[in-house]
Amino acid sequence: MRHTRLQNGLARPALGLLLAALAAFPAAPLQAQTPLVKNGDSIAFLGDSITQGGWHSPVGYVRLVMSGLECNGLHATAIPAGISGHKSNDMLARLRKDVLDKNPVWMTLSCGVNDVWHGANGVPLPQYKANITAIIDRAQASGIKIMILTATVITEQEDNPNNRTLVAYNEFLRELAKEKKCPLADLNADMWAGLKAAPGQKNVFTGDGVHMNAHGNCLMAAGVLRAFGLSEEQIGKAREAWAVIPNAVSLNGQKGITLREYEQLRVTARQRETTVEEMANAAFSSAVSNLLANPPR
Repeated sequence: MRHTRLQNGLARPALGLLLAALAAFPAAPLQAQTPLVKNGDSIAFLGDSITQGGWHSPVGYVRLVMSGLECNGLHATAIPAGISGHKSNDMLARLRKDVLDKNPVWMTLSCGVNDVWHGANGVPLPQYKANITAIIDRAQASGIKIMILTATVITEQEDNPNNRTLVAYNEFLRELAKEKKCPLADLNADMWAGLKAAPGQKNVFTGDGVHMNAHGNCLMAAGVLRAFGLSEEQIGKAREAWAVIPNAVSLNGQKGITLREYEQLRVTARQRETTVEEMANAAFSSAVSNLLANPPR
């Protein structure tokens, strides 16, 4: 799986659509909750290019999780451990070096997309089950707490053959989370709920059908925070912080803007029956024409 620059893959359904989709998910209990993460905890994020991008992008899900914890008074340290193209066998092989030797308190495990997406070079379900079980057993034996993330989509079409294959992998992860008493962030279910709330839209959560755009990263981060026990009020506070991250979205390679600014532009674009990207192109072309017609003296 190749890492792609997430800022440039922003879907046209913007932050408002994401928030509306997330609002359909079951709300957390109203009573006060104690988050599973404590001040001073370290969190290893084991995964593939989605996790690698989740750290390298200012709006990657790993960065957003850490920001969401921080703005709620939880000061933790991230240990990024995502490598592009990696499958369950690769993650098992590097578990000691990339996670266990660094002694994190927590580890999130995001694995499954490449195991299916890579086809003949992927990992069949029986071996995937053995690899994932070994990763969790070894991490728990080292005293590390595990959160399991279900694998995200492979194209945003539910009837895609890869997505149909992925169903059994995610069912295994859900059952394993129960068996091993691990918190579960069911991101796959969250994504399909969001996609069903946006019928006919393209690239709602991904830039290329697999790698997250800014809204996909927000969805992933919200799911992880929810699994860590943060309340909906706390996650709402995190979303407010995410909305003003500088240079979160790049428009046609130009200066980056915040998610909130993008949403404001999207409202105008919808009124004009166009897109933000087309408006940005038109504004740039107009500026160039004005410069040519009235060169600086």
